[in-house]
Amino acid sequence: MAPSDEKGGMSSHEDVLDRVPLRFLVGPTASGKSGLSIALAEAQEGKGPAFEIVSLDSMNVYRGLDVGTAKPTAEDRARVPHHLVDVADPRERFDLQSYVKLVRGVLASMETRGALPIFTGGTGLYLAALLRGVFEGPQTDLELRERLRARAAGGGLEGLRRELVAADPESAERIHPGDERRTIRALEVFLQTGVPMSVHQAQWRSAEPPPRQGTALLAGLQMPTDALDARIRARTAEMLAGGWPGEALALEESGALGPSASQALGYATAAAVARGDMPVEEAAELISLRTRQFARRQRTWFRKFDIQWVDPRSESALGQLRSILAV
Repeated sequence: MAPSDEKGGMSSHEDVLDRVPLRFLVGPTASGKSGLSIALAEAQEGKGPAFEIVSLDSMNVYRGLDVGTAKPTAEDRARVPHHLVDVADPRERFDLQSYVKLVRGVLASMETRGALPIFTGGTGLYLAALLRGVFEGPQTDLELRERLRARAAGGGLEGLRRELVAADPESAERIHPGDERRTIRALEVFLQTGVPMSVHQAQWRSAEPPPRQGTALLAGLQMPTDALDARIRARTAEMLAGGWPGEALALEESGALGPSASQALGYATAAAVARGDMPVEEAAELISLRTRQFARRQRTWFRKFDIQWVDPRSESALGQLRSILAV
């Protein structure tokens, strides 16, 4: 079973992303990444360095969000070591910097053991950070930050949110209304530079070429939209029948969903099913729709990278992926 308590690397590991060969298996939700990544790792057994799976999924990090995030099962994790799964409490805020820090620790550990990673998932922002580095923004103005914090502490977070909506509506839409830290940071960036943080981030995302793009190996799974939509509908129905509503309601009632985890797709709707507020058929349709929309946004992200695509339905899919990723 893979370790689940990676704590991140020390300063001596700061360049581990440049030392360890990076392999990625990406694609939209429900495209079959988890199963094929396990097959890839198992195909490598006895043929050289062992391959281990590193999650590239922003919701698999949270403990307790299992059914609704299609998290690798205990059986999957027993077959092949998985990293960065169940490493955060859902009450905690877990951001991009947190993820990259843990990645460095995982890679440093793998390096000492002679193992190699296959990053598997669909979070395009994580992929961009690993290939480009993390967008840091301007240096912190401590006086400005304290003024904004004081306003928030005095019951003024709602006012800060209104200012952010006016200055940077894209960031305001993305940041949870109760996420004080991210709201303040977005306002800081705008007030210091006169440019919305979303614009800075868009420029960072479009930087060409990504510094590590030339040394990383990227494979992706894609299929016609109607085929993927059918997979999404089938998987949604399976998850709703497999305990998702109860899982979602338990998390909601315990107050376990913090500002980041509460963004997990479909959890509020699944909880409504458990409460009896929504028929399961209606919930399945709503979640499927939102998941299809999410999959389209994922595919837009992936167009920014030089990815070799494979249809997972093909009988030769595993062989193609092994060739692309040199497994």
